[in-house]
Amino acid sequence: MSDLELQQATVDAAVAETPRTGRPRVGTVLAIMFVAFLLVATCLPWLLETYDPNAIAPADAFQPPSGAHWFGTDESGRDIYSRVVAGTATSLAIGVTATAIGLALGLVLGVAASFGGRAVDFGVGRLVEVLFAFPGLLLALLVIVVAGPGPVTATIAVGLSTAPGYARIIRGQLIAIRSAPFVEAATVLGRSRARILGANILPNALLPLVVLATLGIGQAIVWAAALSYLGLGAEPPAAEWGAMLSAGRTYLSTAWWMTVFPGLMIVGTTIATTVLGRALARRERRAS
Repeated sequence: MSDLELQQATVDAAVAETPRTGRPRVGTVLAIMFVAFLLVATCLPWLLETYDPNAIAPADAFQPPSGAHWFGTDESGRDIYSRVVAGTATSLAIGVTATAIGLALGLVLGVAASFGGRAVDFGVGRLVEVLFAFPGLLLALLVIVVAGPGPVTATIAVGLSTAPGYARIIRGQLIAIRSAPFVEAATVLGRSRARILGANILPNALLPLVVLATLGIGQAIVWAAALSYLGLGAEPPAAEWGAMLSAGRTYLSTAWWMTVFPGLMIVGTTIATTVLGRALARRERRAS
């Protein structure tokens, strides 16, 4: 079972055990607030930045968190809080783009397996099983070894490595929807397979795919940050959370704030997107 499938199963179990109340949960509200902060940091970073994120001030190097520098400063005197805010756009862009790549490829494979006949289903299934033989992060590393390091390559590599999990989940969802009464009715009315797919099946699979993508964004950000930490993604002095972790590991014993605060942003983003995914799953379950 892939990481994405494990997350989906965990969410399904949590949703099944959740009492049906109309009130939003505290965790959901906090997640929405955190995501709102991320969106402001992405679209209007100058509203949140307190310093130029790339301004070097050697005299202020290694300043601990204080009123002047909320998250402290790095080895070049740059304000870490401002760099964390500036790196939000890059980190989210990598996570969202990688998720979109994996979801698009998974959708293509899932549709082909569901509607391409037994031979295509068998071929796609064997391909997915071969890809599952490699851990997701290892598969991303293999792609980078072939294509070379860099933020664009890391994004594509993470997207490709998540595609098998999406493909298997999407295939199962499409097969379940394909046997629904409204699809059978459309078939009896003589509609073509392409029309049924576009007008009846895919629209009903849209919301589950949105939930799935919400869960996958956090995973993609973590994997992209891990690649940057290894020096295979964005590289210092880029204001990207994984690159900031990589730069701060050398000074972990003397300047812990250089690593802790970017790490907290990665963890917070992952938790927030997962909580929102669970909230969407609950909403979908109640609607159905």
